[in-house]
Amino acid sequence: MSSQAISDTPEQIEGWDGVVDDFATEEEAFKQVPWGKSMMWIFLLSDTFIFSCFLIGYMAVRMTTTVPWPPASEIFALTIAGEHVPLLLIAIMTFILITSSGTMALAVNFGYRRDRKTTFWLMLVTALLGASFVGMQAFEWTKLITEEGIRPWGNEFGAAQFGATFFMITGFHGMHVTAGVIYLLVVAFRVRRGKYEHTDYEIVEITGLYWHFVDLVWVFIFAFYYLW
Repeated sequence: MSSQAISDTPEQIEGWDGVVDDFATEEEAFKQVPWGKSMMWIFLLSDTFIFSCFLIGYMAVRMTTTVPWPPASEIFALTIAGEHVPLLLIAIMTFILITSSGTMALAVNFGYRRDRKTTFWLMLVTALLGASFVGMQAFEWTKLITEEGIRPWGNEFGAAQFGATFFMITGFHGMHVTAGVIYLLVVAFRVRRGKYEHTDYEIVEITGLYWHFVDLVWVFIFAFYYLW
């Protein structure tokens, strides 16, 4: 190594002075991350633990029950023109949420371009897609309760835990989607009124983080609960 390269290397400070210097450097780097984005990441991390506990609990219940697990593909099927189509409604709901992730990503992009009008409409479309998802989930719950006779404490298809885990996991996720729709609408209309011109539309990206998280969680629920 040349003497020039050695001289360019930052001097290592030893002892407590070095600890203080390292901490000051990290603190300065942390300040580069916006407060709102940091708090959203912390919230999403904590929410990840909650959803993980729910899904792990579901898997534990399903693998340990001695009663046959109800066939999800049949229970969640729809009859279209006399044909029994397995998981049709669930597939449509999944497609809607994935599409909403795309419109949200575009909203973030146009937000940083300061295109207020396009950002507003894209966020509005995202909220409408989310509301459609919640409406379909309400239809799904109604069908299961009134037509299939599924309850949190039992059903005629097999393991009684099926209803409890289903309503707990999908209900908790549905609450997140509903909150996300309200969040999107509030931010969208504030964008329309020009409330975020001085913040470079950073709030749009923070909203997008939450929405992408909700969509990703649904992909895991779809894979674990409906396809397994």
